[in-house]
Amino acid sequence: MSTQLEALPHRHVLTVPSEPSAVRLARETAEQALVEWGIGLRHPTVDPALLILAELVTNSVRHAAVLSPTVTVIYAAGPDCLAFAVHDRHPYQPPLYGAVTGTGTGGLAIVMELTLALGGTAVVRADSDGAGKSIWITLPL
Repeated sequence: MSTQLEALPHRHVLTVPSEPSAVRLARETAEQALVEWGIGLRHPTVDPALLILAELVTNSVRHAAVLSPTVTVIYAAGPDCLAFAVHDRHPYQPPLYGAVTGTGTGGLAIVMELTLALGGTAVVRADSDGAGKSIWITLPL
C-alpha cells in the first residue's frame, strides 16, 4: 500500500457541525462516494471502514465539540486503497497505538484493532498552528 494520499484520484470533503447527526452524515456520504468511485458496498473492507469512520467522528463530536464547532471528513480512494481523515480543532492528539497495547479503551481501541486487522495504517497529524488535528486511516482494497 505504497500509494501517496495526494496521488489518489478520488477525493471528497464534508464539513458538518459537531453534533450527533454528524456521524450519520459522514457514513452516508462515505457510502455515496464509494458507490460513485466504483467501490462496491459489499467489498470486505467497506463495513469495517464505515465503523472506523463512525467511531472517529463520534470521538470528535464527544470530545472536541467544546473547542471545535465543526468536524471535517476527507474521503479519498484509488485502485488499491481507501483513505479518510477526520479533522477537528481540538489540540489533544490521542496515542493511537496505545489503544491497541491496552492503555486505550473504547472507540479508539476498536478503530486501531480494525485498522491493523485490515493491514491498514493510522496516523495523527497536527494542524500547523497546533490547535487541531486530523486522524488519517488508510486501508488496502
